Amino acid sequence: MFIKGKRYIIASVILFLFADAAIVFGTNSKAGTAAYTFLKIGTGAKSQALGGAFVGLADDESALFYNPAGLTARAESYEIYDDLLEKPTEDRVKNNFMATYINYLLDFQYGFIGYGRELDERSMAGISISYQNYGTFNRLDIDGDNIGTFGASDIAIGVTYSKRLKPKFSAGATGKFIYEAIDDYTSNGLALDIGIMYMINEDGSSRLGMALTNLGAQLSGLTETHKDPLPTKIALGLSHKLRGLPFLFSTEVGKPFDNDFYFALGAELVSLKPFFIRIGWSSTGRDYRTGNDSDTMAGFAGGFGYTYENYTVDYSYSSYVDLGSVHRISLGAGF
Repeated sequence: MFIKGKRYIIASVILFLFADAAIVFGTNSKAGTAAYTFLKIGTGAKSQALGGAFVGLADDESALFYNPAGLTARAESYEIYDDLLEKPTEDRVKNNFMATYINYLLDFQYGFIGYGRELDERSMAGISISYQNYGTFNRLDIDGDNIGTFGASDIAIGVTYSKRLKPKFSAGATGKFIYEAIDDYTSNGLALDIGIMYMINEDGSSRLGMALTNLGAQLSGLTETHKDPLPTKIALGLSHKLRGLPFLFSTEVGKPFDNDFYFALGAELVSLKPFFIRIGWSSTGRDYRTGNDSDTMAGFAGGFGYTYENYTVDYSYSSYVDLGSVHRISLGAGF
């Protein structure tokens, strides 16, 4: 009992110190200077309904985006939702698929596709594709006359490997190739995501995760003489399903290299299984405030999910106040 309590104290202290640093260091002078900003768009309706606090949970295929260690750590959480640990190994789900669609701000179209396959009882491999289409823009000459149109788009392709190194400890990594096109100009880069996940208790209902994402560089910029940094971020998260109560809580503290610290918190009602209700909040909402009365909703999110056998449907709503709102829909399947 003392050892288990000590683990909770250590995890809480780590999160407190990380959050305290957010207050100490304040605004980052490099805010908004990174390339490939589409890599910052949270994917997965479940994760975003929880306010984006997912690094310490990462229990669906969006782990390919948030924390690659979640692919193998997820097997420890089967008791929470599906009781799959009671099934023989040959009856377990070995392939998992997720697709997410987002009608993002300004009608930008964003999508994510992720696939994970169990290689053996301790390791998984995955592949993911995220893209954003900015639509068509009018091309104007020096006099402001319309002389045609042009488009812009981004895409990132990732390959992931995750392994459970010990019964309670998993690690994973993702290598990504990134490509951007604006009119006749193109840019590309390479990035690496590294993640770890530790199960605080045996059933996986409490877990601690950390991820360093988008660590890399542009190979070529949109011009021959200029290259921008990538949107690298480090995040620490903790999730816990309350014993005897129908709630799962998830928290996260992160530091983008080109922006301020942020804090996120989410909660999921699990007593209505197979129907789940979620709510979340993220301090990143401060970036969208304009001084209006509606600013109180900045950073808030919510949504729901439904599971049927090995299929899932998730929906989330995120408020960006005066800029609008974002709806996400995710479909998942296991086979």
